[in-house]
Amino acid sequence: MPIDKLFRLPGMEKFNTERQRGKALNLTRQYAAERQALSTLLQKSPTIKEMSEWMGAEETPSFKAKKFREKRPVKEHHEPKPSRPLLGLLDRLPGRAAKIEQDYLDRCARVEAENAEEDRRHETAIKAWEDRRSKHEADQEKAEAAEAARVERTNQKIRDIKKAWQSGEVETVVHYVAAVMKMSDHPPPLSPRVELRFDGPSKLLMIDYRLPLPSDMPTTKTVRYNATSGEFSMAQISQADARALYDSMCYQVCLRTISDTFRGDKPRNIDSIAFNGNVEAVNAATGKRSTETILSILVTRDEIADIDLKHVEPKACFKALKGVSASSLAGLAAVPPVLTFNKQDRRFIKAEDVELIDDGSVNLAAMSWEDFEHLVRQVFDKEFAARGGEVKVTQSSADGGVDAIAFDPDPITGGKIVIQAKRYTRPVGVSAVRDLYGTAQSEGASRGILVTTADFGPDAHKFAKDKPLTLLNGGQLLGLLEKHGMRARIDIAQARKDMGLTGKISKKMQG
Repeated sequence: MPIDKLFRLPGMEKFNTERQRGKALNLTRQYAAERQALSTLLQKSPTIKEMSEWMGAEETPSFKAKKFREKRPVKEHHEPKPSRPLLGLLDRLPGRAAKIEQDYLDRCARVEAENAEEDRRHETAIKAWEDRRSKHEADQEKAEAAEAARVERTNQKIRDIKKAWQSGEVETVVHYVAAVMKMSDHPPPLSPRVELRFDGPSKLLMIDYRLPLPSDMPTTKTVRYNATSGEFSMAQISQADARALYDSMCYQVCLRTISDTFRGDKPRNIDSIAFNGNVEAVNAATGKRSTETILSILVTRDEIADIDLKHVEPKACFKALKGVSASSLAGLAAVPPVLTFNKQDRRFIKAEDVELIDDGSVNLAAMSWEDFEHLVRQVFDKEFAARGGEVKVTQSSADGGVDAIAFDPDPITGGKIVIQAKRYTRPVGVSAVRDLYGTAQSEGASRGILVTTADFGPDAHKFAKDKPLTLLNGGQLLGLLEKHGMRARIDIAQARKDMGLTGKISKKMQG
């Protein structure tokens, strides 16, 4: 009978209705559970032990040899030697006694031969059994040795990763962060879609985190089944609740990602984290897909260490940490990131790879002060000339700094701009940013620009936040040069080697 007719039989319609209503109830509970999970992201995190063993725990050899269970062959009992026959009166007749004796001797010979053959078969069986036992034991020893070698290889790999992690090797630190994010086990629609960059000298981790869209959220409040129409209907939570859920989720995943990364970082490789929460959506004005940053924050380890995230209001905590976002994240309003990185910047990979970057052009980090001064003036001249502006170099100094004044005629964004550049082979500290800010104020400038061949320390970024200051690192300087057809490269390691600067960069110098 067709299934549709079966459900129309007496009693079956009621059964089907109850079954569908149960399905609707389960869906309602499922959506509620998903919303609950998204609204309580800060309530659970991987343990410190789990995160500190992100590379895996060392194994202990646990090989158990299989016993050789084949029993030793048992020797069958020998047939006893025949008893000598007793001769009767008639057996003593001539010729008969001799025949009986011969029969007896023949039986004895046959039994002896059969017993000898049985002995040979038993010895052969014992030899084969011993060979099989020896082979089994050899196979077990070989398997045990192979397992021990496998465990040692695995453990050595773990030890190598742990050593690289503890020494702050850049690629390994990035792998650690990715592993911690996978441990987070966020509910859908969250997933760890991130781009990571780590700058070893400044101990700065940069995270570009792809956030879901508001339309991806589980906004279904109830699912109902209509027995008359045989259809399901869904009711949604209010738009205000949907926006609140989305905003809370975004703030929580930002705070938890930062907190988890710091908590599991036992070697303290990371001092500060820049987190950009990005969305990819269709731009209403252009109709094209674009990626926009809707929340951004720069947090140091000390700033978040004493915060109990399980009891905070996510948005209030984010704002207290000087995070940048629109009043409602659900509107997908773009905000300027507190820190960006050049995704083509090869200096964020391993040091040995950096030295392979060689397009035949000059190494900015090793230029003379005079050439660097000329280059800075030239590139900013080109940048502002397009808007009718001009750049004047006012002074240069042996510490790698060069001061210039730009005049931008733009009535809205223009004005007097102080430009300072540092030809450094180490991170620029906060003092240089303070100096720029002071110079800009004393000059009555609308803003200041600080450009370096190296990078900026975390304190430098923190100081520049919320001030009319722009910090351009080496990668961004190269991008500006290429924009105006001026090709160059930055090889910090080679420059330090050429200058005889082989020492490590101190924390104080990192700013």
